[in-house]
Order: sequence, then C-alpha cells, then structure tokens
Amino acid sequence: MHTNFTISLDKIISEFSLEILNIQSPAEEILISSTEVNRPGLQMAGYFEFFDKERIQIIGKSEESFLRRFTIDKAELRLRELFSRRPSAVVICRNLEVNDIYRKIAEEYGVPLLKTTLSTSEFEAALIAFLNLHLAPRITQHGVLVEVYGEGILLLGESGVGKSETAIELVKRGHRLIADDAVEIKRVSSKSLVGSAPDNIRHFIELRGIGIINASRIFGAGAVKLTEKIDLVINLEPWDINKVYDRMGLESQTTEILDLKIPSLTIPVKPGRNLAVIIEVAAMNSRQKKLGYNAAEDLLKKLGMTEN
Repeated sequence: MHTNFTISLDKIISEFSLEILNIQSPAEEILISSTEVNRPGLQMAGYFEFFDKERIQIIGKSEESFLRRFTIDKAELRLRELFSRRPSAVVICRNLEVNDIYRKIAEEYGVPLLKTTLSTSEFEAALIAFLNLHLAPRITQHGVLVEVYGEGILLLGESGVGKSETAIELVKRGHRLIADDAVEIKRVSSKSLVGSAPDNIRHFIELRGIGIINASRIFGAGAVKLTEKIDLVINLEPWDINKVYDRMGLESQTTEILDLKIPSLTIPVKPGRNLAVIIEVAAMNSRQKKLGYNAAEDLLKKLGMTEN
C-alpha cells in the first residue's frame, strides 16, 4: 500500500505530445513520483515554504503575466529562485512564447523544460488524472474481474470454487471479462478502485479440464475490457450447512481493499446453483441500491414491519 511508484518523464511527454525545450538527461531516466502538481505563482512572489520539488511545475498565463510586471533582471531572479530548487519538470502551457531566459536558467540548473498547446486548466486536470492512474497505490489480488450490466464485479474465493467457469458463462451471456486469476487493483482516488489484468495474462482464462483459452479470440473483442471500476465484491465459498447466510439483504457487508470499503456479498456455491444468473441479479440489485431503492426495506415496509 505504501510503496512509492514512479513513472518516467518520457511517458508523460509522449502522452501529452509535449515539446522539449530543455532536457539534459534521457527522459526515460527522469522519474516522477508525485501525483500532485503545482502552479508556482507564490514561488514567483518569493514564498517557498512548503515547496515540493517533486511536483511538476505548471506555468500558465497568470504566472507569465505576473513575471512581466518586473524588469528583465528581476524576472530572471524570480525564475532562478524557482529553478534553483530543481523541480522534477517545468511545463509551459497555452503555447506561450518562451524567451531565452527560461532556456538559459533551465540548462544551468538541469531542469527539464517542456511546452504544451493545451490551456493551463485543461493540462493540469489531464495530468493529475494521468498521474493518479499510473502512480496509484496498488495490489494484485487472486480473483476474477468482470463487468456485468455496467457494474465492476470482483469475484473472490478459493481455487476451484468456480470463479473462472462463472466468468465464462457471464461472457457467453454478453458481459465482459477484465481479468482472470490475477487482478491488479489500483486506488485511483479516495473513493474508487480500478482493476485490470497484468499485461502478460490479459484476456486469458484457465479452465480446469480444458486448459488455457483466449477469451478475446473465442468470443470476440467485445467480450473483453482493459479496465473497470470495482463496484461490488462477491465472495464465492462452498456451501456450509452449518452457516447462516443472509436471506433478506438487510445487512450491509463490505470488503476492505487498499483502505477502501467496497460493498460485498457472500454467495454459497453448491451443485445446481446458476452462479452466472445470481451474479447478474446481484449486479442489477447493486445498481438499484445506488439509485436509492432497497427491495428488502421496501418489502418490510409493505408488511408493516418498519416505522416508515
């Protein structure tokens, strides 16, 4: 959870088609580790307390117009104060005209200087989203991830309980596979988890008695998906006659993954149960609850067993 992930600057340059104005080290060797960015207006005014050099610095129209209020020597001094902290990179937005002072100071302090035609707000929002995705805390979970009626369903359970077979049945019924056996889960925000498959096993499913199959090749490109938000966790377990299972759905269960609590269900497995149909119903019921409707509460209300 607390491992620090990085992404190379060349991937950011490629993703946003940034123009390189100065870069002295190979871009693939420059690593970005912070998901946060900074617009250095305060720093250009001389305030450097709490300044984080790991953040990419974004200069837009406001910062540039502020510098233009000073003489050339004073503006150069302010830029030197910023670049001397050696931030991970500086990006100039809106295709603003860059004079030789920027290049000279960037070269002197070895700071990557880049440029984009995007507006400052547009680039900042896109960059933060990109960094949140690629630097997100992550784990690899043994399970299966499928999309059912637009809901991301993470199937968990011990080996042999029927996760992969259920996923195949769901795919045959028109739903989509994201990952089988190993699910890479990233926490992309304070409320969201996104799952995907490792590159080397993407779209492959192991079926005992048959072997490895490629879901994309057999069922078509529409049967698979690269990533999906995790909306519901379903724990599959062998039916235990001594265990009392929830029959009303009034109890709110959650499974904690990367410090986030995700709604979850426990579904007992035994011969004769159509797990694919049950999971379809669970997905639709999950959507109904998001819309504010709970069938169990509605039934109790109709039976006069609640105050409302």
